[in-house]
Amino acid sequence: MATTIKTNRRDFLKIAATATGGLLIGFGWSSCDTPKVQVLSTEEVLAKAHNFNSFLSISPDGDIVIYSPNPELGQNIITSFPMIVADELDADWKKVRVLQAPLDNQRFERQLTGGSGAMPHSWERLRKAGASAKYLLLSAAAAKLEVPQEELYAEESMIYHKNSKKKISYGELVMDAAALEIPEEVPLKDPKDFKLIGTPVKNVKNKEMFTGQPLYGLDVYKDGMVNAMIQRAPFGMKIKSVDDAAARSVKGVLDVVVFKNNVAVVGSTTWPLMKAKRMLKIEYEPDGAVESTFDHDRLFAEMLDAKTAQIMRQDGDVDAAFKNAAQVITAEYQCPFLPHAPMEPQNFFAHVKEDSAELIGPTQTPDRARMETARLLGIPVENITVDITRLGGGFGRRLMADFVVEAAELSKILDKPVKVTWSREDDNTGGGYRPAVRYRFSAALDEAGNMIGYKLRGAGMNAGNTTRENNFPSGAVPNVLIENVNHRSTVTTNAWRAPITNFLAYAEQSFLDEVALAAKKDPVAFRLELLKKAKNEPVGQLGYDVDRMIGVVEGAAERANWGKNANVKQGFSVYFSHRSYVAQVADIEMENDQPVLKRITAVTDCGVVVHPTGADHQVRGGIVDGMGHAMFGNLTFENGMPKQRNFDSYRLIRMKEVPEVNVHYLQTPFEPTGLGEPALPPTGGAIANAIYAATGQRLRAQPFIEQKEYSSLNLQIKRA
Repeated sequence: MATTIKTNRRDFLKIAATATGGLLIGFGWSSCDTPKVQVLSTEEVLAKAHNFNSFLSISPDGDIVIYSPNPELGQNIITSFPMIVADELDADWKKVRVLQAPLDNQRFERQLTGGSGAMPHSWERLRKAGASAKYLLLSAAAAKLEVPQEELYAEESMIYHKNSKKKISYGELVMDAAALEIPEEVPLKDPKDFKLIGTPVKNVKNKEMFTGQPLYGLDVYKDGMVNAMIQRAPFGMKIKSVDDAAARSVKGVLDVVVFKNNVAVVGSTTWPLMKAKRMLKIEYEPDGAVESTFDHDRLFAEMLDAKTAQIMRQDGDVDAAFKNAAQVITAEYQCPFLPHAPMEPQNFFAHVKEDSAELIGPTQTPDRARMETARLLGIPVENITVDITRLGGGFGRRLMADFVVEAAELSKILDKPVKVTWSREDDNTGGGYRPAVRYRFSAALDEAGNMIGYKLRGAGMNAGNTTRENNFPSGAVPNVLIENVNHRSTVTTNAWRAPITNFLAYAEQSFLDEVALAAKKDPVAFRLELLKKAKNEPVGQLGYDVDRMIGVVEGAAERANWGKNANVKQGFSVYFSHRSYVAQVADIEMENDQPVLKRITAVTDCGVVVHPTGADHQVRGGIVDGMGHAMFGNLTFENGMPKQRNFDSYRLIRMKEVPEVNVHYLQTPFEPTGLGEPALPPTGGAIANAIYAATGQRLRAQPFIEQKEYSSLNLQIKRA
């Protein structure tokens, strides 16, 4: 049965587009004036439209163009967004062309990639756009064929009359459709009638990627452009003196520029710049602004033992619960700083003129890039354009705009277009890391093994709130105290894939296993027991849907044959983040008395799965990323600089170290939620709990390979 959704005629722009005529619909969710139908060029159409989330255009020859506003960094939003529009439109997918839209706050909403929020934000909007366009086309067809509209149906960019079998193409109807008004209510498809949504559609940019077409920021080239690479000061330090004589002598170097706390070498190509940058002789001194020590063990101990902390949640009488407990379990878990390490290092192009600027490159937050550039240059925001290239990864690092501002500032200094490119060493040492955090957990059990008290204190380095105080097991325990302590460090931090939950989930889920063991309960049964308490006797605010979490817990246990094979030692983990629920089971088998990690089974509830291929890539990628960083990733500092400067010393997971990964989805009726991040948080806990089940060694710190408990395990990884 079709659903309807209220709309407003002022929400839409209908224009006959291009010199030969056609229908263009801009769709957005704040009111705008609908201009009269005109024949316009594409440039004129884009100039007149405003307040829209995206554009859908249909030409008289039937070609369909859909503009995708959000930056594409591998999450495949540039394919899944148009799929939603095209499905409601009943378009012929072979005739759909997808273009990346530039930054334009007047036309587009939430034009960013971060927080796994693009799909939940745009799902209804995109459906509404396709359905509205189809309604106009059906209305135009009814008038042209002189039949009632309810006797018509659409399929693959054609409209058919059920009785007479007459048919007419979308292209033949666009001019008539552009003259019609959109009603207050537009029918949407029943999900059972989806044709594209839920099918494995190929990435719309496959051909360009496979054939090496210029898609990425590193591919940008403009006439008159120079290249620049920058040496940045260590954390807590400032430049005292610079000797650039040797660097200037390198062939291909055009200039050396000192600005703020940076030294830039400028030239025609990047290769001589990399050589010249190593030849700079720079003397630094402490900047005195903030502490510059890196004794993190001492700092963490002080924060965890501090008499005062920010209380994030307090339920019941925690002191009484722990005083009267039959058993108290306490443990600490620690995670290090980590770089984002996208395969494409940071880069950006800028051309600053007298009262305007052109920016081109890979950014997750193009509006932030523009705003910070405007603030730096002191020019109006509307005088700055931002074209978004495909991103070669981001993981949160490209939410920042430091690399954009560098390019803009250098362009202004040099009075010419410039592209700033970071090396891998620059990327690893340039800051914006995942915060380092240590957690102290305590649980109080009664004589029956029920958890009657729960305490968590998080201590973070520039981490803000290190907790997710309303997440499970909050709401399932009668007495809860969750606290946070944050330390201002010279090390700059930033959102890192699944912020906070990427390490909190590992610590929390490992600790819950410790509590289950102390209570002499099966880890899955223990979690289900807590969830049922949260459902039947909730305490305080619940930040999660209990039934959906129970669904993935039971689903993962069933699909992984939890506890049914004595030869398989298993670890369990479940987490809710970014509106989605993921449970995972890691399987370890003993071979020649050595533990072998064979497989990870994941069950996800993200509502409607729009693009199964893309979803599969996101879940598998999140698991591999979560596993790799839990087991191997680490940054340590010396004199304000990370020791791990490149991939020879910063350890990433290797292809041969990835076990079999089995991915499943619960078929639930909820609107789709994010998938770029939710599969990562549970992975570390599932693996750590499996290692304990197999060896009796509890790993309470990341990376696993650097813990003394791990060194004797000789853990191997094989595909089952």
